[in-house]
Amino acid sequence: MADRISLPPPALPWDRPDPYVIRIEVQPEQIDLLGHTNNVHYLSWLQDCAWAHSVARGVDGDHMVRIDRAMAVRESRMHYLGATFAGDVLWVGDWITACDGRLRAQRSFQIIRASDQATVLRAVIDYVCIAIGSGRPTRMPEPFARAYADDVRAEP
Repeated sequence: MADRISLPPPALPWDRPDPYVIRIEVQPEQIDLLGHTNNVHYLSWLQDCAWAHSVARGVDGDHMVRIDRAMAVRESRMHYLGATFAGDVLWVGDWITACDGRLRAQRSFQIIRASDQATVLRAVIDYVCIAIGSGRPTRMPEPFARAYADDVRAEP
C-alpha cells in the first residue's frame, strides 16, 4: 500500500536532492518462500511512485487516454542492495533524470528502508512516448515535454 507524501522525511540519505517520495509498508502477502519481499513488488512500487509523480506534474492517466499518448517503459535496470521484510516501512524516491522533449525520458529511483536508512534498491527506467492506439513511438506532446523537462534532475 503506497501513501503519497508532500515532503520526504528529513535527513534521509538520498542520492540526489528533491526526490518525489511515496511511503510503502511491506505487507505479509508480499513475502516469498525465501522469507523476504519478492522482487516483483519492487517494480510495482517504482511504477506507483512514477505514476504519482506524473500526476503531481499534471500528467494523469485520463489525460493520456484523451490525447492517445503515454510514456511506455523501454528498459528497466534494478540493483537490489538489501532485503526487506513484512512490516518494513520504505521510502520510494524518484527523479526525472533525462527528457529530450521529443521522444525519450528517464527516471532514477532509490528505495530507503526507514528503520536503518539503508538504501535497498536503486533503479533506472527509460521511457519512450507512444501513441496508445497503435503502440508506436511518437513525438511527446507539449504538456508531457513541459512537465518532464522542467523537472529534470541531472545525475549527481
